[in-house]
Amino acid sequence: MRIVSGIQPTGNLHLGNYLGAIRNWVKMQDDVAANGGQALYFLADLHAISMPHVPADLAANTREMVAALVACGIDPDKSILFNQAQVPQHAELQWLLSGTARMGWLNRMTQWKDKAGKNREGASIALFTYPVLQAADVLLYQATHVPVGEDQKQHLELARDIAQKFNNDFASEDAPVFTLPDPIIPPEAARIMSLRDGSAKMSKSDPSDMSRINLTDDADTIMQKVKKAKTDPEPLPSDKDGLAGRPEAANLVGIYAALSGATVEAVLGEFGGEGFGKFKPALGELLVTKLAPINARFIALKDDTAALDTILRDGAAKARALAVPTLDATYAALGLVRG
Repeated sequence: MRIVSGIQPTGNLHLGNYLGAIRNWVKMQDDVAANGGQALYFLADLHAISMPHVPADLAANTREMVAALVACGIDPDKSILFNQAQVPQHAELQWLLSGTARMGWLNRMTQWKDKAGKNREGASIALFTYPVLQAADVLLYQATHVPVGEDQKQHLELARDIAQKFNNDFASEDAPVFTLPDPIIPPEAARIMSLRDGSAKMSKSDPSDMSRINLTDDADTIMQKVKKAKTDPEPLPSDKDGLAGRPEAANLVGIYAALSGATVEAVLGEFGGEGFGKFKPALGELLVTKLAPINARFIALKDDTAALDTILRDGAAKARALAVPTLDATYAALGLVRG
């Protein structure tokens, strides 16, 4: 079993990122390693340049993301952790697969329509073709499984379509060039909402820092943010149905449940009938307990550029070793003479 997954190096990770994706990565890493498989996790810096960006910020965010992933439990000795830019085979394979991908397939990509909006003529070619790079990201390593959320299912289907067409056109049935990866649908991840608006996702782009719990926040900051989180005047209900129409209350209860490993029903069984004056301090203390080790490790790592660059360099060397045979086979299948 070989799992491949990537994350854009956006910087400033928050509780939503941790509970929504990174915690699942850590569990998969440990499960796959225990069963003799491999997990490859990469920073998608080549994808990041499909949109306007500040080069210095991209470099800083890439290193910060490595620090955050390691602080959260990604172990470079158990997983292969690297950034795309140090493995040129990603970009090479994207070009080779561009002869197989079809304009109609890419035109149907929902994220292309959403991100380009009405300004399709002004969008970069990279924004249009980056699903082909995503296909290369996983096909390059003969990935057997790719964890996907709802927003990425379409892209994995595209990767499978490209792999199938390439195998049909340029390989024999008993010796395909590419493995068709299967999706892993992670356990339903907690959907963490803003502390200021229970109907909006927690986001680093929200101008209010009080809307999110950052992985860099210290204990006092976490307690203050929870204390000031938006709520309503009613006490907590004793069952889940009572949270209907109360997005802020539902969000805080959901965070408590996700962090404690309990169900929402169990949390309400403990705190039902209580006001937020009792619940918020308990939530704040739980957050501090769970995030303090991550925060301490992150703070220790984030400014150690040499250590972070070593992690990426070592991971990239391992990734390139896995990537080269697939790339060589792709060139050969296409009839490209390389000397």
